[in-house]
Amino acid sequence: MNTVNTQDIIDLAKKAGEAIMEIYDKDFAVYDKSDASPLTEADLAAHHILVDGLERMTNYPVLSEESSEEIKKERLNWNEYWLIDPLDGTKEFVKKNGEFTVNVALIQHGKPTFGVVYAPALKTLYVGDINQGAYKQEDGKDPQKITVRAKPTQTSDYVIVGSRSHQSDEFKAFIQDYPDADIVSMGSSLKLCLVAEGKADIYPRLGLTCEWDTAAAHAVVEAAGGEVLHAETSKPLQYNKENLLNPFFIVK
Repeated sequence: MNTVNTQDIIDLAKKAGEAIMEIYDKDFAVYDKSDASPLTEADLAAHHILVDGLERMTNYPVLSEESSEEIKKERLNWNEYWLIDPLDGTKEFVKKNGEFTVNVALIQHGKPTFGVVYAPALKTLYVGDINQGAYKQEDGKDPQKITVRAKPTQTSDYVIVGSRSHQSDEFKAFIQDYPDADIVSMGSSLKLCLVAEGKADIYPRLGLTCEWDTAAAHAVVEAAGGEVLHAETSKPLQYNKENLLNPFFIVK
C-alpha cells in the first residue's frame, strides 16, 4: 500500500470494534435485512466508522456489506478498493459468544493483498500483507508471526475447522474422507484465521458466503503461506465478480 499507513487501518478497525463492544455489552436492537439475517445497531455503527475513516485516509473507494445497491453496482468499475464487513458473524454477536470480527481488506485487481481481522470481544487481531507476511496479536501483547503448518500424512491427524452456525450436508460429506479427524467449530472469518495460524489444517466452506465475509481473512491466509481455492476448479478465489456471492471454497 502506498497511500496509507498500515497502523492507521489497524487503529480504525479497533475503533470500529470499540463501537461494537459498546452495544455488545448492553441490550441491543435486532432488525431484519432483506435476506432475513439479523442486523444490529453495531453493524451500522462500525460501517460508518470504517467507511468515513477509509475515505478520509485513503484514495481508494469503499465497498461495505452495508453499502447501497448503487455502490454495489458501481464497484464493478473499480480496480483497487477497500472491501469491508463491519461486523462479520452477526449471529455469533447476537448469541454473545464473542466469535465475531471486523474485516477490512484491500482488493487490487481481483485479489485481496492486505487484510485486517479484528475480534474485539476476544481482543485478538490478525493482519496479513502478501508482501510482508502475517501476524497475530492478542490483548495488546507483542505481535507473533503466523504461518500455515505442514499438512499431516495421516487423514486421522487432520484438524478441520467448520462453522459454528452453518454445517451443511456438503461439509458433512467432505469430512467423511477424514475419518477420526478433529473437527473444530468457530464463528465468522476466524475460521480462515485458524488455518493461517496453524491451529487447523483445512477449512472447507461448502455453504454460501459473500466476498466481504472472506476477503480480509483470505489476505491473512495467503500472507501466512496458505491458499483459498475454488472447491471445484482449485483456482484462487476471485473478488469483484459480477455476483458478490463466493463459490464453495477450500482453505488450506
